[in-house]
This record gives sequence, structure tokens and C-alpha cells, in this order.
Amino acid sequence: MWSPRLAFLLITTVSLGRGMATAQALQTDAVDNAFVQRQFGSNCSLVGEATVADLDGDGVADVVIPARCTSPMVDQGENNFAVVDPYYSFFGYGNPKITTQFASEDPKRRAFALLIIHGSGHEAWRSEAPKAKYLIVNLPYKSIRVKKMVLKKKEHMAIYIEETGGDQMTSVVFWDGKKYRYAPLGSSLE
Repeated sequence: MWSPRLAFLLITTVSLGRGMATAQALQTDAVDNAFVQRQFGSNCSLVGEATVADLDGDGVADVVIPARCTSPMVDQGENNFAVVDPYYSFFGYGNPKITTQFASEDPKRRAFALLIIHGSGHEAWRSEAPKAKYLIVNLPYKSIRVKKMVLKKKEHMAIYIEETGGDQMTSVVFWDGKKYRYAPLGSSLE
């Protein structure tokens, strides 16, 4: 009872689904240690899987890369990125020249950072001259996910963070139009 139209529609849908999955996989295939060090300097290395999303709402893909950066301020001028600390800014003092000297509670997670590249043009975050690059320091994260968030009746793409520590805190980092902001969401009831 299969009609030719139904069969064609089914084949087309399956083909498009595979093509979209392949395109998503290829989006982050370019992110490896060589890419991270070319964009942010030799002090940074990849520690997790990159995520592609439009974080600044301009319609161009951006990338979030979990990394370990031992000396974030050293390569800032040469590689044209901004070191920001929204975590300590939320708690009152976010000058990265000082807060990058703070030691992490967990030695295994010392020097963890999030690298963000705001894309520009057709090549998005892979372009030779991206719109902006940020190195976010002092986020005590175990894992990250990029999802939509509603703030003041407006949708934003945000980075949800499962934090380290015994209280299993969840927080979010988002672009407010001018800078990255941190906000705690609460802790687990477990």
C-alpha cells in the first residue's frame, strides 16, 4: 500500500536527517588542540567537546570550548581575545588580572576555562577574523550544556554549568548584549 509519493517523502526525510547529523558533526570536527592553540595560545589545551550555538543572537554560529589555560593573561594581546571573569564579577570583584591568581578548590580542575569564539561572516566561528573571542576564567564546572534561557521575556542562548562542589550547584553564563554574565540557578535536592 506504499504510494510512490510516500516512499519518496520517506527517503528524502531520512536523507535530510542524515545530512543534518553529518553537518552538525562536521561543525565541531575542526576543534582540536591545534585549533585551540592557534586561536588562544600555547597555554591552552582542549579538555572537553566543543558546542556550536548562536550565543550572541546575531544569527551567526559561535563555539564554546572547554579548555585548560595555565596562563590566560599571557597570550591575550597576541591572540586578540578578552579574558573575563563573570563568576567573581557576580560576587563583587571580577578583575581577571587579580582573579586569575586564585587557586581552584579542586586541583584536578585548576586552570579550567571556557573559550568562546563569536563568529562572523559565512565561515562563522572558523573565520580568520572572528567577531570576538573570550576566555572565561574561574568557572567551577564539571560539565556544560548550551540551551535556550528566557530572561525578562527574551530568549537567550546560555551555557548551563553543573558546578563542582558538594552542593551540586547549577548556574548559567549568558551574553547580555555587552558582556558575559553569571547567575546561580540553585542546587540539587539530592
